[in-house]
Amino acid sequence: MRAHWTEIESWLKANAPAIYEGLNPPASAQQVADAEKALGIRFPADCVASFQIHNGQKFDSPWLFDAWELLSLERIVDEWKVWKDLLDRGDFRESRSVSFGATVDDWWSPLWIPLTYDGAGNHDCLDLSPGPEGRSGQIIKMWHDDVERTVMAPSYEAWFSGFASDLKNGRCKFSEEYNGVIRDEE
Repeated sequence: MRAHWTEIESWLKANAPAIYEGLNPPASAQQVADAEKALGIRFPADCVASFQIHNGQKFDSPWLFDAWELLSLERIVDEWKVWKDLLDRGDFRESRSVSFGATVDDWWSPLWIPLTYDGAGNHDCLDLSPGPEGRSGQIIKMWHDDVERTVMAPSYEAWFSGFASDLKNGRCKFSEEYNGVIRDEE
């Protein structure tokens, strides 16, 4: 994870210094343990390694991942609790998502851990409860008002390294309009 973060940091310093300055310091082992306890999960090692370099980013800085906030452990727990409260209230009782086998067909699962946030209820999630053709630890796109749950990458490291590679290879730019980094085709 260090090599991927080094690529990202280098690109941010040159192209989006406000985002670089908005990266949080490393998470402590206690912060990781507290988040895992609150979520009732264990993060995969690649996630923990990333948190131990940068614990997400500050909410008020321009956003990193496709102009979505890279959540800190504390923000992950906050966003997860919003969804968990909706689930516990029964808001999803009659709602199902579309599954092609890689994900379960729940509207939202407590084992979908938000990693990013777009400000409107959408997330890239760590999927710790995949469907029969999926893989635990895959990253899925979860739109709050769309039935599809698309697999973005087979693991956190693959998702993260893909983004680092897109930065390094000129497929991203900083957008004033979106106040964050976006793919160049957007």
